[in-house]
Amino acid sequence: MPARLSPSRHLRIGRSKAGLGLFARVPIKKGQFIVRYSGRKLRAEVADELDNRYMFEVNNRWTIDGSGRRNRARYINHSCRPNAEVYFVKHVIKIRAIKNIKPDDEITYHYGRDYFDTFIKAIGCKCMACRKKRAEIRSARSRRRRKRGRA
Repeated sequence: MPARLSPSRHLRIGRSKAGLGLFARVPIKKGQFIVRYSGRKLRAEVADELDNRYMFEVNNRWTIDGSGRRNRARYINHSCRPNAEVYFVKHVIKIRAIKNIKPDDEITYHYGRDYFDTFIKAIGCKCMACRKKRAEIRSARSRRRRKRGRA
C-alpha cells in the first residue's frame, strides 16, 4: 500500500444508504491520507451568497466550493461515528483515516455541529450509527410492549 492513495485507483464512488458515497477499494490504515477536498477558493462573503451544500469553510475568510464532480471528497457522507476526519494544511482541506478502513467500507466523517444542525437534524441523521441506534430503540420498545402484554 503506497503512503499516498491515488483517488482514482484506491477509491470508488458508489451507492450508499444516504445516496452516493465514497468507498475504499483497498485497505486504508489509521492516520493515512485519503483524499483532498478540492475546488474553487472563494471569499466567505461570496460563498455566503451561493446556494450550495458543497461549501467547505476553511476559516472565517475563505471557503472551498467543492461542487465540481472531480472533487471525489464531495461524495464522503456524514457519520456520527466516522472512520475519517478533516485536517487542514494551510488552506488545503485533507481527509485522513482515524480507523483502519477495509475494502468496500464507506468513508465517512462528521460534518460538524453547524452543518449538522442546519441541514441534517431537521430530517434526521441517516448515518449507519444513528440508523442502528433507532433500530435498537424500536426493538426495545417492541420488547417492552410484548412484555406488558404478557403481564
